[in-house]
Amino acid sequence: MNFSAAIFQQAEMLHRGDQKNFHVFQHPIYEITGKKLGLIGGSGTIGTAVVDVALPLGMDVLISSRSRRLPSGHKYENHPRVKVVPLDELLSACDFVSINCPLNDDTRHSIGSREIRLMKPTAFLINTARGAIINESELVGCMKENIIAGAGLDTQEVEPPHPESEIWKLRNVFLTPHIGWRRMETRQRLVDMTTDNIESYVNGSIQNVINQNA
Repeated sequence: MNFSAAIFQQAEMLHRGDQKNFHVFQHPIYEITGKKLGLIGGSGTIGTAVVDVALPLGMDVLISSRSRRLPSGHKYENHPRVKVVPLDELLSACDFVSINCPLNDDTRHSIGSREIRLMKPTAFLINTARGAIINESELVGCMKENIIAGAGLDTQEVEPPHPESEIWKLRNVFLTPHIGWRRMETRQRLVDMTTDNIESYVNGSIQNVINQNA
């Protein structure tokens, strides 16, 4: 929503004392109703929560999944405005592309120059998953060429990026310091889960097991 209303650009103008946008629009702004939102790895818990927000706002949702379908029984399995498509189709069709998949050997650097150049020049790329899913050096090159309209990165390949990284200087890339997990409530839940895990182990009832055979 910030991207569609050019909030970042308007705030920057005000911070430097430029009030022209109050008289003549300096940046395009538009509704998100009817726009396409692409979710890379959008069939999991987080991606599904994003769909929960997008649909009431009138967006159509395209999901890229390695299984090429939503899991059986998924709440949006037969929804008319939610489709599962190949990644290249998602990238070329969507106005906003959000990365919601985990980082592993298959997804590391899976979004690079080739993928970004498939996107619309008016599209925005959003990463709130893991920074290394994007090939950051190739992203920087694309953003310097204005291949897409902008990128919002709550995660970066190295956090924080190197002080000399060009990514700090790109006016069409908007960085936040991995704030997705820094909210007070989120961190409290992490502490509570840790406490619960320890208590369960002491009481002989193990929970949240990752490796059953360890």
